[in-house]
Amino acid sequence: MLELKKRIGVSCKSDKGFTLIELLVVMSIIAIMSTIVLASVSMARQKARNAQQKTDLKSVALALQSYYIDNSSYPSTGGAWYSSEAGDAVSNNEGVYIPNLAPSYIPALPRSRGGPVSAAPACSGAKNAYRYRSDGTNYKLMIYCGPEGTWTSSDEYYDPVYSSYAWSVCSRSSVCASW
Repeated sequence: MLELKKRIGVSCKSDKGFTLIELLVVMSIIAIMSTIVLASVSMARQKARNAQQKTDLKSVALALQSYYIDNSSYPSTGGAWYSSEAGDAVSNNEGVYIPNLAPSYIPALPRSRGGPVSAAPACSGAKNAYRYRSDGTNYKLMIYCGPEGTWTSSDEYYDPVYSSYAWSVCSRSSVCASW
């Protein structure tokens, strides 16, 4: 066979292996598929963080209602904002941002899990944190600079004051609209 190839002028190079072009095409396809998978994983993580923050808001709101039933008032901060995170722009009260609630009404107050901060301009240089404010009669609890993605005013946790970078629960809707 080798002699026949030589007579008709066919090269004797080995046909084993891939050409450089074939390898580059395969590597490009793998890179594109990896990018798609990583984007999907990133979106799934974002949705999971958002879902956890909403669950935290609901759990703390239920604990606040239980506290109110027992004490005829909400845990007061004297009208000041308390934050779950040290270094936040508002008083952090050593991380106990809702006085006297844990462990009697909730095992532990949720803390920010880190992660990305909202892309809203107001969050530039800020930390995502749970913030609480109460005068004893009313309260507002929010996750500040934590929500990622987009949402609308029909969202259950929509905050009319900090609409592009916070979710909240309040004792009354008028409190959510004014604090």
